[in-house]
Amino acid sequence: MQTELSKTLGVEHAVFGFTPFPAVAAAISRAGGFGVLGAVRYTAPDDLKRDLDWIEAHVEGKPYGLDVVMPAKKVEGVSEADVEAMIPDGHRQFVRETLAKYGVPELAEGEASGWRITGWMEQVARTQLDVAFGYPIRLLANALGSPPADVIDRAHDQDILVAALAGSARHAVKHRDAGIDVVVAQGYEAGGHTGEIATMVLTPEVVDAVAPLPVLAAGGIGSGRQVAAALSLGAQGVWLGSMWLTTTEADLSSPAVTRKLLAAGSGDTVRSRALTGKPARQLRTEWTDAWDDPNGPGALPMPLQGLLVAEAVTRIQKYEVEPLLGTPVGQIVGRMTSERSVQAVFDDLTRGFEQAVDRINRIAGRSAK
Repeated sequence: MQTELSKTLGVEHAVFGFTPFPAVAAAISRAGGFGVLGAVRYTAPDDLKRDLDWIEAHVEGKPYGLDVVMPAKKVEGVSEADVEAMIPDGHRQFVRETLAKYGVPELAEGEASGWRITGWMEQVARTQLDVAFGYPIRLLANALGSPPADVIDRAHDQDILVAALAGSARHAVKHRDAGIDVVVAQGYEAGGHTGEIATMVLTPEVVDAVAPLPVLAAGGIGSGRQVAAALSLGAQGVWLGSMWLTTTEADLSSPAVTRKLLAAGSGDTVRSRALTGKPARQLRTEWTDAWDDPNGPGALPMPLQGLLVAEAVTRIQKYEVEPLLGTPVGQIVGRMTSERSVQAVFDDLTRGFEQAVDRINRIAGRSAK
Protein backbone atom coordinates (compact mmCIF):
# COMPACT_ATOMS: atom_id res chain seq x y z
CA MET A 1 0.00 0.00 0.00
CA GLN A 2 2.61 2.51 -1.10
CA THR A 3 2.02 5.93 -2.61
CA GLU A 4 4.22 8.91 -3.40
CA LEU A 5 3.51 10.37 0.04
CA SER A 6 4.33 7.17 1.91
CA LYS A 7 7.58 6.88 -0.02
CA THR A 8 8.45 10.50 0.82
CA LEU A 9 7.98 9.74 4.51
CA GLY A 10 9.74 6.39 4.30
CA VAL A 11 6.86 4.17 5.38
CA GLU A 12 5.80 0.84 3.90
CA HIS A 13 2.05 1.37 3.98
CA ALA A 14 0.13 4.60 3.35
CA VAL A 15 -1.82 4.15 6.59
CA PHE A 16 -1.63 7.08 9.00
CA GLY A 17 -2.84 6.21 12.48
CA PHE A 18 -3.97 8.91 14.88
CA THR A 19 -4.04 7.89 18.54
CA PRO A 20 -3.74 9.41 22.02
CA PHE A 21 -1.71 6.40 23.17
CA PRO A 22 2.11 6.35 22.73
CA ALA A 23 2.20 2.53 22.65
CA VAL A 24 -0.29 2.48 19.78
CA ALA A 25 1.55 5.20 17.84
CA ALA A 26 4.83 3.31 18.12
CA ALA A 27 3.19 0.01 17.15
CA ILE A 28 1.61 1.60 14.07
CA SER A 29 5.00 2.83 12.88
CA ARG A 30 6.67 -0.50 13.64
CA ALA A 31 3.97 -2.27 11.62
CA GLY A 32 4.87 -0.21 8.55
CA GLY A 33 2.36 2.61 8.91
CA PHE A 34 2.81 6.13 10.22
CA GLY A 35 1.90 6.67 13.88
CA VAL A 36 0.59 10.10 14.89
CA LEU A 37 0.38 10.90 18.61
CA GLY A 38 -2.49 13.17 19.67
CA ALA A 39 -1.13 15.90 21.93
CA VAL A 40 -4.34 17.56 23.13
CA ARG A 41 -4.34 15.87 26.55
CA TYR A 42 -0.79 16.97 27.39
CA THR A 43 -1.23 20.15 29.40
CA ALA A 44 2.16 19.65 31.09
CA PRO A 45 5.20 19.82 28.76
CA ASP A 46 7.11 17.28 30.84
CA ASP A 47 4.37 14.67 30.28
CA LEU A 48 4.62 15.08 26.52
CA LYS A 49 8.41 14.91 26.69
CA ARG A 50 8.18 11.68 28.70
CA ASP A 51 5.93 10.02 26.13
CA LEU A 52 7.93 11.24 23.13
CA ASP A 53 11.02 9.82 24.81
CA TRP A 54 9.15 6.52 25.14
CA ILE A 55 8.15 6.53 21.48
CA GLU A 56 11.73 7.27 20.45
CA ALA A 57 12.86 4.26 22.45
CA HIS A 58 10.22 1.91 20.99
CA VAL A 59 9.65 3.01 17.41
CA GLU A 60 12.75 1.19 16.09
CA GLY A 61 13.86 4.22 14.10
CA LYS A 62 10.59 4.38 12.12
CA PRO A 63 9.00 7.78 11.37
CA TYR A 64 6.12 9.22 13.38
CA GLY A 65 4.25 12.48 13.84
CA LEU A 66 2.26 14.65 16.24
CA ASP A 67 -1.29 16.02 16.14
CA VAL A 68 -2.10 19.29 17.92
CA VAL A 69 -5.23 21.40 18.23
CA MET A 70 -4.74 25.10 17.72
CA PRO A 71 -6.69 27.85 15.94
CA ALA A 72 -5.23 29.82 13.05
CA LYS A 73 -6.22 33.00 14.92
CA LYS A 74 -6.39 33.74 18.62
CA VAL A 75 -8.07 36.18 20.97
CA GLU A 76 -5.52 38.08 23.05
CA GLY A 77 -5.80 38.60 26.79
CA VAL A 78 -8.43 35.96 27.57
CA SER A 79 -7.58 33.53 30.38
CA GLU A 80 -9.18 30.23 31.30
CA ALA A 81 -10.78 31.95 34.30
CA ASP A 82 -12.31 34.56 31.98
CA VAL A 83 -13.82 31.77 29.88
CA GLU A 84 -15.09 29.90 32.97
CA ALA A 85 -16.93 33.06 34.08
CA MET A 86 -18.96 33.01 30.84
CA ILE A 87 -20.68 29.70 31.72
CA PRO A 88 -24.34 30.32 32.72
CA ASP A 89 -25.48 29.09 36.13
CA GLY A 90 -28.39 27.27 34.49
CA HIS A 91 -26.01 25.04 32.56
CA ARG A 92 -24.04 24.25 35.70
CA GLN A 93 -27.29 23.29 37.43
CA PHE A 94 -28.24 21.04 34.51
CA VAL A 95 -24.94 19.16 34.88
CA ARG A 96 -25.50 18.72 38.63
CA GLU A 97 -29.05 17.45 38.11
CA THR A 98 -28.05 15.01 35.37
CA LEU A 99 -25.24 13.52 37.43
CA ALA A 100 -27.50 13.27 40.48
CA LYS A 101 -30.18 11.51 38.41
CA TYR A 102 -27.73 8.70 37.66
CA GLY A 103 -26.12 8.65 41.10
CA VAL A 104 -22.66 9.67 39.91
CA PRO A 105 -20.40 10.04 42.99
CA GLU A 106 -18.38 13.17 43.66
CA LEU A 107 -14.61 13.19 43.23
CA ALA A 108 -12.57 12.84 46.38
CA GLU A 109 -11.75 16.08 48.17
CA GLY A 110 -8.87 17.79 46.42
CA GLU A 111 -9.03 15.49 43.39
CA ALA A 112 -8.83 17.45 40.16
CA SER A 113 -10.60 16.78 36.91
CA GLY A 114 -8.53 14.47 34.72
CA TRP A 115 -9.66 16.06 31.47
CA ARG A 116 -9.64 19.77 30.69
CA ILE A 117 -10.28 21.70 27.51
CA THR A 118 -7.07 23.68 28.12
CA GLY A 119 -5.31 21.46 25.59
CA TRP A 120 -7.36 23.27 22.96
CA MET A 121 -6.02 26.71 23.92
CA GLU A 122 -3.26 28.12 21.73
CA GLN A 123 -0.80 28.89 24.51
CA VAL A 124 -0.93 25.24 25.61
CA ALA A 125 -0.49 23.97 22.04
CA ARG A 126 2.56 26.20 21.64
CA THR A 127 4.20 24.67 24.70
CA GLN A 128 3.52 21.25 23.15
CA LEU A 129 5.21 22.37 19.94
CA ASP A 130 8.23 23.72 21.83
CA VAL A 131 8.72 20.18 23.12
CA ALA A 132 7.86 18.36 19.89
CA PHE A 133 10.24 20.37 17.70
CA GLY A 134 13.04 18.91 19.78
CA TYR A 135 12.23 15.45 18.41
CA PRO A 136 12.61 14.03 14.88
CA ILE A 137 8.90 14.12 14.04
CA ARG A 138 8.20 13.98 10.30
CA LEU A 139 4.62 15.28 10.26
CA LEU A 140 2.72 17.89 12.27
CA ALA A 141 -1.06 17.69 11.95
CA ASN A 142 -3.58 20.23 13.22
CA ALA A 143 -7.14 19.14 13.95
CA LEU A 144 -8.58 22.67 13.79
CA GLY A 145 -7.44 23.39 10.26
CA SER A 146 -4.38 25.39 9.30
CA PRO A 147 -2.11 26.30 12.23
CA PRO A 148 -0.75 29.86 12.51
CA ALA A 149 1.66 30.88 9.75
CA ASP A 150 4.67 31.04 12.07
CA VAL A 151 4.08 27.43 13.14
CA ILE A 152 3.97 26.29 9.51
CA ASP A 153 7.21 28.16 8.81
CA ARG A 154 8.89 26.71 11.87
CA ALA A 155 7.89 23.17 10.84
CA HIS A 156 9.11 23.68 7.29
CA ASP A 157 12.43 25.03 8.60
CA GLN A 158 12.89 21.64 10.28
CA ASP A 159 11.80 19.67 7.19
CA ILE A 160 8.53 18.65 8.86
CA LEU A 161 5.43 18.25 6.69
CA VAL A 162 2.29 20.01 7.93
CA ALA A 163 -1.16 18.46 7.60
CA ALA A 164 -4.60 19.90 8.33
CA LEU A 165 -8.02 18.31 8.55
CA ALA A 166 -10.79 19.54 6.26
CA GLY A 167 -14.49 18.73 6.09
CA SER A 168 -15.13 20.46 2.77
CA ALA A 169 -13.31 21.36 -0.43
CA ARG A 170 -13.61 25.02 0.53
CA HIS A 171 -11.72 24.40 3.76
CA ALA A 172 -9.14 22.34 1.91
CA VAL A 173 -8.41 25.21 -0.49
CA LYS A 174 -7.84 27.53 2.48
CA HIS A 175 -5.35 25.04 3.88
CA ARG A 176 -3.52 24.84 0.54
CA ASP A 177 -3.33 28.62 0.34
CA ALA A 178 -1.95 28.74 3.90
CA GLY A 179 1.00 26.55 2.88
CA ILE A 180 -0.17 23.17 4.16
CA ASP A 181 1.60 20.12 2.69
CA VAL A 182 -1.05 17.42 3.25
CA VAL A 183 -4.84 17.71 3.51
CA VAL A 184 -6.80 15.15 5.52
CA ALA A 185 -10.29 14.92 4.02
CA GLN A 186 -12.34 13.88 7.04
CA GLY A 187 -15.83 12.67 6.26
CA TYR A 188 -19.03 12.73 8.25
CA GLU A 189 -18.52 9.12 9.37
CA ALA A 190 -15.34 9.88 11.34
CA GLY A 191 -15.00 9.97 15.10
CA GLY A 192 -14.50 13.31 16.81
CA HIS A 193 -15.14 16.64 15.13
CA THR A 194 -16.51 16.28 11.62
CA GLY A 195 -18.29 18.19 8.92
CA GLU A 196 -21.44 17.09 7.12
CA ILE A 197 -20.07 15.52 3.91
CA ALA A 198 -19.48 11.78 3.64
CA THR A 199 -16.02 10.43 2.86
CA MET A 200 -17.06 8.92 -0.49
CA VAL A 201 -18.18 12.35 -1.70
CA LEU A 202 -15.63 14.49 0.12
CA THR A 203 -12.41 12.71 -0.88
CA PRO A 204 -12.55 13.22 -4.67
CA GLU A 205 -13.82 16.78 -4.19
CA VAL A 206 -10.82 17.64 -2.03
CA VAL A 207 -8.39 15.76 -4.32
CA ASP A 208 -9.57 17.83 -7.29
CA ALA A 209 -9.65 21.09 -5.33
CA VAL A 210 -6.05 21.00 -4.02
CA ALA A 211 -4.21 18.97 -6.68
CA PRO A 212 -1.33 18.21 -6.75
CA LEU A 213 -1.18 18.34 -2.93
CA PRO A 214 -1.47 14.86 -1.39
CA VAL A 215 -4.78 14.05 0.31
CA LEU A 216 -5.49 11.47 3.01
CA ALA A 217 -9.00 10.04 3.29
CA ALA A 218 -10.50 9.79 6.78
CA GLY A 219 -13.82 8.62 8.14
CA GLY A 220 -15.44 5.19 7.98
CA ILE A 221 -12.26 3.39 6.92
CA GLY A 222 -11.31 0.19 8.70
CA SER A 223 -10.72 -2.52 6.10
CA GLY A 224 -8.38 -3.14 3.20
CA ARG A 225 -11.30 -2.81 0.78
CA GLN A 226 -11.93 0.69 2.10
CA VAL A 227 -8.26 1.59 1.81
CA ALA A 228 -8.36 0.47 -1.83
CA ALA A 229 -11.49 2.57 -2.37
CA ALA A 230 -9.82 5.64 -0.87
CA LEU A 231 -6.79 5.29 -3.14
CA SER A 232 -9.12 4.76 -6.10
CA LEU A 233 -10.73 8.11 -5.27
CA GLY A 234 -7.36 9.82 -5.61
CA ALA A 235 -6.17 9.85 -2.00
CA GLN A 236 -2.50 9.12 -1.29
CA GLY A 237 -3.29 7.33 1.93
CA VAL A 238 -5.80 6.90 4.73
CA TRP A 239 -6.07 8.47 8.17
CA LEU A 240 -7.42 6.02 10.77
CA GLY A 241 -8.30 6.88 14.36
CA SER A 242 -11.19 4.86 15.76
CA MET A 243 -9.82 1.45 14.76
CA TRP A 244 -6.99 1.66 17.28
CA LEU A 245 -9.25 2.17 20.33
CA THR A 246 -9.85 -1.55 20.78
CA THR A 247 -6.29 -2.68 20.07
CA THR A 248 -4.44 -4.47 22.83
CA GLU A 249 -1.87 -1.66 22.98
CA ALA A 250 -4.53 0.99 23.70
CA ASP A 251 -4.99 2.23 27.25
CA LEU A 252 -8.59 3.37 27.55
CA SER A 253 -8.37 2.93 31.35
CA SER A 254 -12.00 1.78 31.38
CA PRO A 255 -12.99 -1.82 30.66
CA ALA A 256 -16.59 -0.63 30.43
CA VAL A 257 -15.78 1.68 27.51
CA THR A 258 -14.02 -1.16 25.70
CA ARG A 259 -17.04 -3.42 26.25
CA LYS A 260 -19.37 -0.75 24.87
CA LEU A 261 -17.17 -0.22 21.81
CA LEU A 262 -17.00 -3.95 21.04
CA ALA A 263 -20.78 -4.28 21.38
CA ALA A 264 -21.69 -1.18 19.36
CA GLY A 265 -22.96 -1.23 15.80
CA SER A 266 -22.33 1.37 13.11
CA GLY A 267 -25.65 3.03 13.99
CA ASP A 268 -24.78 3.49 17.66
CA THR A 269 -22.88 6.77 17.29
CA VAL A 270 -24.20 10.30 17.18
CA ARG A 271 -22.79 13.63 16.10
CA SER A 272 -23.27 15.71 19.26
CA ARG A 273 -22.02 18.94 20.81
CA ALA A 274 -22.16 17.40 24.29
CA LEU A 275 -18.41 16.99 24.75
CA THR A 276 -16.77 20.13 23.37
CA GLY A 277 -19.46 22.42 21.96
CA LYS A 278 -18.68 21.52 18.35
CA PRO A 279 -20.34 18.58 16.56
CA ALA A 280 -18.26 15.52 17.38
CA ARG A 281 -19.15 11.91 16.56
CA GLN A 282 -19.18 9.70 19.64
CA LEU A 283 -21.01 6.76 21.16
CA ARG A 284 -24.64 7.65 21.74
CA THR A 285 -25.35 7.57 25.46
CA GLU A 286 -27.89 8.96 27.88
CA TRP A 287 -25.40 11.80 28.42
CA THR A 288 -25.47 12.81 24.74
CA ASP A 289 -29.25 12.36 24.68
CA ALA A 290 -29.59 14.75 27.64
CA TRP A 291 -27.61 17.48 25.88
CA ASP A 292 -29.35 16.95 22.55
CA ASP A 293 -32.84 16.99 24.12
CA PRO A 294 -34.71 20.09 22.86
CA ASN A 295 -36.19 20.48 26.34
CA GLY A 296 -32.73 20.88 27.85
CA PRO A 297 -30.49 23.96 27.88
CA GLY A 298 -28.45 22.80 24.88
CA ALA A 299 -24.68 22.68 24.60
CA LEU A 300 -22.60 25.83 24.90
CA PRO A 301 -20.14 26.86 22.17
CA MET A 302 -16.50 25.78 22.31
CA PRO A 303 -14.61 26.16 24.62
CA LEU A 304 -17.35 26.81 27.20
CA GLN A 305 -18.94 23.35 26.89
CA GLY A 306 -15.63 21.57 27.39
CA LEU A 307 -14.87 23.50 30.54
CA LEU A 308 -18.42 23.00 31.82
CA VAL A 309 -18.43 19.21 31.51
CA ALA A 310 -14.76 18.47 32.33
CA GLU A 311 -15.34 17.38 35.91
CA ALA A 312 -18.55 15.56 35.00
CA VAL A 313 -16.78 13.54 32.29
CA THR A 314 -14.02 12.65 34.76
CA ARG A 315 -16.57 11.44 37.32
CA ILE A 316 -18.51 9.41 34.75
CA GLN A 317 -15.32 7.75 33.56
CA LYS A 318 -13.82 7.16 37.01
CA TYR A 319 -16.92 5.47 38.37
CA GLU A 320 -17.84 3.83 35.03
CA VAL A 321 -21.45 4.96 35.07
CA GLU A 322 -22.39 2.93 32.01
CA PRO A 323 -25.57 4.74 30.86
CA LEU A 324 -23.54 7.97 30.59
CA LEU A 325 -20.19 6.49 29.61
CA GLY A 326 -19.01 7.14 26.07
CA THR A 327 -16.06 8.14 23.92
CA PRO A 328 -15.44 9.77 20.54
CA VAL A 329 -15.60 7.09 17.85
CA GLY A 330 -16.62 6.84 14.21
CA GLN A 331 -19.23 4.73 12.47
CA ILE A 332 -16.52 2.15 11.77
CA VAL A 333 -17.14 1.00 15.36
CA GLY A 334 -19.43 -1.65 13.88
CA ARG A 335 -16.33 -3.48 12.59
CA MET A 336 -14.54 -3.25 15.93
CA THR A 337 -15.80 -6.54 17.33
CA SER A 338 -12.72 -7.95 19.05
CA GLU A 339 -9.53 -6.80 20.75
CA ARG A 340 -6.57 -7.26 18.41
CA SER A 341 -2.99 -6.11 18.30
CA VAL A 342 -2.00 -3.23 16.02
CA GLN A 343 -0.01 -5.72 13.93
CA ALA A 344 -3.11 -7.90 13.52
CA VAL A 345 -5.06 -4.87 12.30
CA PHE A 346 -2.34 -4.18 9.73
CA ASP A 347 -2.30 -7.81 8.63
CA ASP A 348 -6.04 -7.60 8.01
CA LEU A 349 -5.73 -4.27 6.18
CA THR A 350 -2.98 -5.46 3.83
CA ARG A 351 -4.68 -8.79 3.12
CA GLY A 352 -7.99 -7.08 2.37
CA PHE A 353 -6.27 -4.49 0.19
CA GLU A 354 -4.58 -7.18 -1.91
CA GLN A 355 -7.86 -9.04 -2.33
CA ALA A 356 -9.66 -5.85 -3.39
CA VAL A 357 -6.99 -4.96 -5.94
CA ASP A 358 -7.05 -8.51 -7.34
CA ARG A 359 -10.83 -8.35 -7.65
CA ILE A 360 -10.72 -5.04 -9.54
CA ASN A 361 -8.00 -6.40 -11.82
CA ARG A 362 -10.20 -9.38 -12.66
CA ILE A 363 -13.18 -7.12 -13.34
CA ALA A 364 -10.98 -5.01 -15.60
CA GLY A 365 -9.80 -8.14 -17.41
CA ARG A 366 -6.22 -7.90 -16.13
CA SER A 367 -4.31 -10.71 -14.50
CA ALA A 368 -3.10 -10.08 -10.97
CA LYS A 369 0.65 -9.81 -10.74
